[in-house]
Amino acid sequence: MDTSPVAVLLRAIDQGYERKAWHGPNLRGSIRGLGPDAAAWRPGPGRRCIAEIVVHAAYWKYTVRRRLLGEKRGSFPLKGSNWFPRPVVLSGEAWAEDVALLAQTHRTLRAAVAGLAPADLAVTPAGSKVSNLDMLLGIAAHDVYHAGQIQVLKRLAAAAPGRRPRPG
Repeated sequence: MDTSPVAVLLRAIDQGYERKAWHGPNLRGSIRGLGPDAAAWRPGPGRRCIAEIVVHAAYWKYTVRRRLLGEKRGSFPLKGSNWFPRPVVLSGEAWAEDVALLAQTHRTLRAAVAGLAPADLAVTPAGSKVSNLDMLLGIAAHDVYHAGQIQVLKRLAAAAPGRRPRPG
């Protein structure tokens, strides 16, 4: 097992997103098998839906990668920043695009991290208030946080009046 600092960070990032981990569902696992209706469901007016959380997570993966590589702003595929409103009625195609965006930004972030030298971890990049190390630990925690939030939203949706409860 590689225990170099960069390898450990990659492991944490992967566990938060798609690899098996002791903490339970990761971000990718929390949306696996989810359809567009469930992804667009909101617990109340003005509340976030799962699709918005997915795009939000993709945006922050993009932002961290951009800061690591010293790239300029403006290349995220959607206009805006942080939170991106998703339609109340979400098509299967739109939901698939949101999930694909999350997967793509994870792959490009992972590639950027894999290219770091251990000394790069102590650097605080332009546009950040924290070191690369802290930023990467944070993005792994960000995925786990939102995975838990999605699990709660799925349970709330299943218990909502007029909706059929799902097992599990």
